[in-house]
Amino acid sequence: MGTSKSKSCFGYPLSIFFIVVNEFCERFSYYGMRALLILYFRNFIGWNDNLSTVIYHTFVALCYLTPILGAIIADSWLGKFKTIVWLSVVYTIGQVITSISSINELTDNNHDGTPDNIAAHVAVCLIGLLLIAFGTGGIKPCVSAFGGDQFEENQEKQRNRFFSIFYLAINAGSLLSTIITPMVRVQQCGIHVRQACYPLAFGIPAILMAVSLIVFVIGSRMYKKVKPQGNIISKVAKCIGFAIKNRFRHRSKQYPKREHWLDWAKEKYDERLITQVKMVTKVLFLFIPLPMFWALFDQQGSRWTLQATTMNGKIGALEIQPDQMQTVNTILIIILVPIVDTLVYPLIAKCGLKFTSLKKMTVGMFLASMAFVAATIVQVEIDKTLPVFPKANEVQIKVLNIGTGDMTVSFPGETVSLGQMSQTREFMTFDANTLTSINISYGSQDSTVKHDFEPGQRHTLLVWAPNNSIVVNDGLIQKPDRGENGIRFVNGYNDTISVTMSGSVYENINSHNASEYYFFTSGRKTFTIYSPGINEQCNRDFESPSLGYGSAYTYLITEQADGCPHVTHFEDIAPNTVNIAWQIPQYFLITAGEVVFSITGLEFSYSQAPSNMKSVLQAGWQFTVAVGNIIVLIVAGAGQINEQWAEYVLFAALLLVVCVIFAIMARFYTYVNPAEVEAQFDKDEKKKHLENNELHSTLESVSQTPF
Repeated sequence: MGTSKSKSCFGYPLSIFFIVVNEFCERFSYYGMRALLILYFRNFIGWNDNLSTVIYHTFVALCYLTPILGAIIADSWLGKFKTIVWLSVVYTIGQVITSISSINELTDNNHDGTPDNIAAHVAVCLIGLLLIAFGTGGIKPCVSAFGGDQFEENQEKQRNRFFSIFYLAINAGSLLSTIITPMVRVQQCGIHVRQACYPLAFGIPAILMAVSLIVFVIGSRMYKKVKPQGNIISKVAKCIGFAIKNRFRHRSKQYPKREHWLDWAKEKYDERLITQVKMVTKVLFLFIPLPMFWALFDQQGSRWTLQATTMNGKIGALEIQPDQMQTVNTILIIILVPIVDTLVYPLIAKCGLKFTSLKKMTVGMFLASMAFVAATIVQVEIDKTLPVFPKANEVQIKVLNIGTGDMTVSFPGETVSLGQMSQTREFMTFDANTLTSINISYGSQDSTVKHDFEPGQRHTLLVWAPNNSIVVNDGLIQKPDRGENGIRFVNGYNDTISVTMSGSVYENINSHNASEYYFFTSGRKTFTIYSPGINEQCNRDFESPSLGYGSAYTYLITEQADGCPHVTHFEDIAPNTVNIAWQIPQYFLITAGEVVFSITGLEFSYSQAPSNMKSVLQAGWQFTVAVGNIIVLIVAGAGQINEQWAEYVLFAALLLVVCVIFAIMARFYTYVNPAEVEAQFDKDEKKKHLENNELHSTLESVSQTPF
């Protein structure tokens, strides 16, 4: 073992403080970037919810598949220290490239806020994400194991406490980043067009990753650095492969039965390696059910964030962005870890209960399952508030009277009366085949409107005078995505007008016609109206009412007596009403599950691994996270579950079944102390060496005795 002079502080090696700070900065970088991804895919790149979810979980899966490569590199060539350094460089470059991919001015030659070549942005983004996945995944099995290497054999208590501190550092970095980066994202920035500030929001994680690398290198002289001991993963795989091959080769022959299937490797491998592989495979077998936990846990950044976009983010004076809700997890982690460590576990021990690592993990899986039951209840409540949209064979229509008189409108089986500057309260639903004409009585004059209504769509009938009307296809047949608010303008002037609203330009809205919907985040928005017919003295900024989440409005612009514009707003889709705070119970349950599952799992993996195979089990642990994300992307990619609440029920039920299976498997697991096993091998080898020396001496003395 290559070591430097070890310094201590409060009974802990001083070197671990550099490792903890490094982990804090790296996790700030990773989670800050990851918090933005689902909305970046949906808002900037323009993918739908399912594709965004698939790409998101593919990226996360890669982040947890690459630890195997990191473990091989560390154990075979570079060692943990150099592996962390060089892959952190790759990681930093990936963060910078991802930030560059979000600069829309790079391909926005028309300066209209829309990149001309979105494919270029997608390509650059994916390159950046691949580098990040390789960097963050490659160092994952090394950092925690490298931290564990800093302790002496008699510092087991400090080492276990280190893993809790290490986990707190992870979540402290995650907490700050998921608060800060969404706050930066919603700011308006840009050279030509003011838009959501993704470049800076991605840029901050890139800076923190560079800081993480610098801090880690500064502590270099204090670290205990274990030299590479060969490709351990390869040795393990070859040993297992040979045992299986050898067993099948002799399956039809009369060979003595062996106690363990790995004993069939004895013809080629020594007893020590076989025993170590036995310990590893016992733990890896227990890992088989674990991916289902991660399949649920990592949906905080995808499905739960998308669920938050359909909720009201106003909590008192605070306005919570959907991607900021992930901070609830990290806040609760920071609160719950010390409570569980210093109160809950000691209290359970005082009650005489043996709360083993595997029992803790079983409880964690159960709590995660209950979190998705809570998410299901919230989703059902959200679904109750959603407006009714037309089916494939239906047409919905509302009437907006933008004129100065009263009128009556007759539909098949329904008649409505409207005063001036008013609209029907709700959309009326009709069979597409029966709605062929509409009768309008405006004052003393009657007229008939015939229109080829498109099935499955919403329409607005604009009426402003006798025999003067137009049917507009709204184009909105679902709640606005991502919690945004759709705004369109209806021109009541006799001239063409244009409107600029928070950087978006509604150009050339014809007289007595409607624009398309443009979409905006919550809050108050200012807009300016331009028209040749508007008196210059009337030019001023208008302010919209405060926009909520997931609403849609029509702003009617009419001319006042002095020639100045007047704005009246009408609600097309009501804003979200289920408060985002209702997600807190599901976050509490999933976080409580994480505390007793994830921290315990890291400790268990480290404690049950032989000294030269700790990276192997750390990589195996990360691999379970990757498989969990693959499960999610398969379900999301299939897209066969139409109701989101039903998908939540499916995941909750699957994890509950897996929880029972894991509990049964855990009952038959026998805990081992790898240090004692290895010490016994060392003792046996020493004894054997002494016996060989004695035998050699005896033979020499015999050979020298004269006959």
